Amino acid sequence: METTLDNNAPVADERAKKPARANLTEGPIARTLVLFSLPILGTSVLQSLNASINAAWIGHLLGPRALTASANASTLLFFLLSISFGLSMAATILVGQSLGARDMERTKRIMGTSIMFFGIFSVLIAIFGFAVAPHILQAIRTPADAEPLASAYLRIIFIGVPAIFLLNFMVMALRGAGDSRTPFYFMLISAVLDVALNPLLIRGLGPVPALGIAGSAWATTIAQWSALVLLVAWLYKRKHILCLGRNEAKYFRIDGPVLRSLLTKGVPMGLQVVVVSTSMILMISLVNRFGSLSVAAYGACFQLWNYIQMPAFAIGSAVSSMAAQNVGAGRWDRVNRIAIAGVIYSILLTSALIGAVTLSDNAAFSLFLGGNTAAIAIAKHMHLIASWSFILFGVGFVLASIVRATGAVLTPLLILIVAIWGIRIPAAAFLSHSGVDGILWGFPAGSLASLVMTFAYYRYGNWRQARMLTEG
Repeated sequence: METTLDNNAPVADERAKKPARANLTEGPIARTLVLFSLPILGTSVLQSLNASINAAWIGHLLGPRALTASANASTLLFFLLSISFGLSMAATILVGQSLGARDMERTKRIMGTSIMFFGIFSVLIAIFGFAVAPHILQAIRTPADAEPLASAYLRIIFIGVPAIFLLNFMVMALRGAGDSRTPFYFMLISAVLDVALNPLLIRGLGPVPALGIAGSAWATTIAQWSALVLLVAWLYKRKHILCLGRNEAKYFRIDGPVLRSLLTKGVPMGLQVVVVSTSMILMISLVNRFGSLSVAAYGACFQLWNYIQMPAFAIGSAVSSMAAQNVGAGRWDRVNRIAIAGVIYSILLTSALIGAVTLSDNAAFSLFLGGNTAAIAIAKHMHLIASWSFILFGVGFVLASIVRATGAVLTPLLILIVAIWGIRIPAAAFLSHSGVDGILWGFPAGSLASLVMTFAYYRYGNWRQARMLTEG
């Protein structure tokens, strides 16, 4: 892989003379955004399919008690990944801004500090989690008959936590460097390994013993560690710009300003995921009041809505990386054009998916609801009420991603809290008195509020003066 030019590097360094293939500060914006977004979208689809297929293996091979156990363990893992995501996103922006400014010394400080921090942090979590896994599961009221299985599953997953955290960081750092294709290839390797190893390790074959639910956890752990090792080996073989060589070991230490930026910027971004996920728990609790048919219909809608939102998430991630490099380069004219292109693509792609699901709603919902015509009818009605709000959500998410690329992370978090906990949830709870339809109207109410507040901040806020990394 070619590298970004280092203004401070010796002229004799041939690597530093090469133009950056991943330079996002030049070239056509719309085309670059599409090509950059597609592998990110592909990665999101891979992760969702991987989780669904693994759940199917557990359910079919081990039964509902094991599936309950893995679901409870996965809930805890999702919480940890939310924090990891925020910290990794902060690293993405830091890498993007430093490469946009062509400051290679700062890039290496960011990489060294991030690797050390994620390594130490994840190992501590793994040790702590392995030791107290049963107590954590009891605290979240895991059903007693599923608790031993969940404990066995979770303890092995904690062995994979360092790989999960470091792999997630490397994926995000590569995107910050302008490369979204390489992460996709290695996430594909991880997903294929995970899916293939699950039935083998659960049931056993030949010399491979049957490990039950522990086999599923080992499949995920082996896949994550394998993908991480292969990715790092590939990067060093290609002498990638993000790799630290033997003579750069001094960067493998904690740099105070970089660590402060990772924490102060990353934690608020991770909390955004927590805010959304916890709100969905409350939304399903509201739907639960209206019986199993409504819950089943809502569950089917939720599965499809996850895919409908993926293009907006992919575009948001792409514009954040692109904007970060251009902020670092001082190309504010391109930052505004990236925002416009991102909004247009988000509207087009999200609308297309909503239209496709709406036109094929019987077939789409029957994938999850089988031949239950009553539940399908409810799901179709729910979809008509709430689905269009994801267009508004996508626009707001893209604009918020642009804002965060400068280092302004607190205001987007506050906007999200107000929109979801101050408007969506109260509106859904209040309108639930009129029936399950009222709950669904909470989605448009929250999305519209989020969009209005985010656009106002994008247009009139002081986010352009924000700084991601403050020295000293």
